[in-house]
Amino acid sequence: MIEVERLLAFVAAAAVLAAIPGPGMLYVAARTLSGGRRAGLLSTAGTAVGGLVHVVAAAAGLSALLATSSVAFSVVKYAGAAYLIYLGVRTLLRREADRELLAADQPANTRGAFRQGVLTEALNPKTALFFLAFVPQFLNTEAGSVWWQALLLGLISVTLNTLADVVAVALTSTVRAKMPRRGERPVRWPRFASGGALIALGGYAAVES
Repeated sequence: MIEVERLLAFVAAAAVLAAIPGPGMLYVAARTLSGGRRAGLLSTAGTAVGGLVHVVAAAAGLSALLATSSVAFSVVKYAGAAYLIYLGVRTLLRREADRELLAADQPANTRGAFRQGVLTEALNPKTALFFLAFVPQFLNTEAGSVWWQALLLGLISVTLNTLADVVAVALTSTVRAKMPRRGERPVRWPRFASGGALIALGGYAAVES
């Protein structure tokens, strides 16, 4: 078992990192702005599942392979960046979303939100590298199976990140609720803002070393 002091130190550090806005949080905020609270929560659930993929991969040692292979890193990196840009462009071109945002009671653009969240996070190589660089610092090779320790710490990290994303969804949906509703002139800025944010995230992921 991991010592209590070591576990508390990890929770404190992971909580600070989860509170810092990153690509995952900005992604669910953009989806919330575009499709409402339901789309944001579905995207959050998707990114949580995608994070669990990296947790299992890190525990199995696959993240080490990803970090040591420049080809594998580049393939996953650019695939994830391209997917974000694709979602952004599709959002910008989806003009009917302007009218859908005015529909009362039912949030728009929730179809595929969970699946897209899973793919967006699963194709994020930085998540894999995070677990590779951060989690091992809190492992104790003399305290039992490293596999179970890495799995436990990874689950804690994903949980904290998910809670932070839920807060981001709540705040963004509050802003979205102030937009004009049925019978008023369609507003285009949510579509432009969410689409532009997704494209910017994809570009950032592609060019950052």
